[in-house]
Amino acid sequence: MPTPSMEDYLENIYKLIEQKGYARVSDIAEALEVHPSSVTKMVQKLDQNKYLVYEKYRGLVLTAKGKKIGKRLVDRHHLLEHFLRLIGVSEEQIYEDVEGIEHHLSWDSITCIENLVAFLEKNSAIVEHLHVLKEKETQEETEDVQSL
Repeated sequence: MPTPSMEDYLENIYKLIEQKGYARVSDIAEALEVHPSSVTKMVQKLDQNKYLVYEKYRGLVLTAKGKKIGKRLVDRHHLLEHFLRLIGVSEEQIYEDVEGIEHHLSWDSITCIENLVAFLEKNSAIVEHLHVLKEKETQEETEDVQSL
């Protein structure tokens, strides 16, 4: 099982390959805001663990195992973003929250969230109610601050 750091790399490598058809060390470094030397070390580790095949100066290719996990990680990220939107988390907060929680949830918890999202999508009245509650809470907080 990959570490949280390995997951971040696999997720970003998968996304880059989906978008551009390839992922270079420099692209990965830019996406993750790290030094290319850090990327090279991690890519070598991912190669050793059979998530990808890396040839110095030639680039890298995800293995079937790497593609499967990369897709799963991207899907997990999208699911958590969608879930947080459904329950009314502000758009500015979603990315940071997903980055903070995605590595700390078990795959069982992810499956449960996936089921909950499906339920909420079928029961839009619940989602609307959550958004009304959030709006009311925000309005009360604003009034509290103004009364100070």
